Amino acid sequence: MPLAVTPVEAPRAGGESPVRGMVDVWSASLEPPAPLGTHLWGCLSPDERERAERFVFPRDRQRFAAGRAFLRLLLAQYLGAEPRSLRFSYGPNGKPALTDNRTDLRFNLAHSGPRAVCALARGAELGVDLERVRPIDDAEAVARSSFSPGEVERLESLPEAARLRAFYEAWTRKEAFLKALGHGLARPLDSFDVSLGPGEDPRLLRTAGDPDEADRFSPVSYT
Repeated sequence: MPLAVTPVEAPRAGGESPVRGMVDVWSASLEPPAPLGTHLWGCLSPDERERAERFVFPRDRQRFAAGRAFLRLLLAQYLGAEPRSLRFSYGPNGKPALTDNRTDLRFNLAHSGPRAVCALARGAELGVDLERVRPIDDAEAVARSSFSPGEVERLESLPEAARLRAFYEAWTRKEAFLKALGHGLARPLDSFDVSLGPGEDPRLLRTAGDPDEADRFSPVSYT
């Protein structure tokens, strides 16, 4: 019984890798119908099952298991492999990668609440982030402590009604950039600038210490 996933952009037939230079993005619910639970659990490795069992609340356990199963089933579809046979290595800050050096398939997974997304590409590192837009009482205070001065100025210049979405635009773009690098939050959020606000295409504008780094990334946004 396969896990149903939704193509967000450029999906390919099962077993076919993305075209080099393009990114495939897939989305899935982390709260699938109950009959799928046993099937999804069977896709996990022993260490993933152990990690799932550590969650106190059943909903969190279910979402973790569904997210890992989603990743395994999706990668297995591209690689023509059994989901449980896939092995992962992890970078210094926890970014996963396939240990099979016969493939140049790269991926990145993100989740927020009951929804997950996975981006895949050939031969290029990538990052993806997902956030559910919800009110935050201190969003502007968080921005002032985490964003660059230019981003804070841009955010505060917007009409109040547009600021919450702009905050999330900046946050997800920053997270996706850091995940592509594999740095996590080891690299300060205020050390680079991203676009934000109505009518602004997603872009990496500037990074501290490397004037050419922004040109090496091609941000894409899905809503």
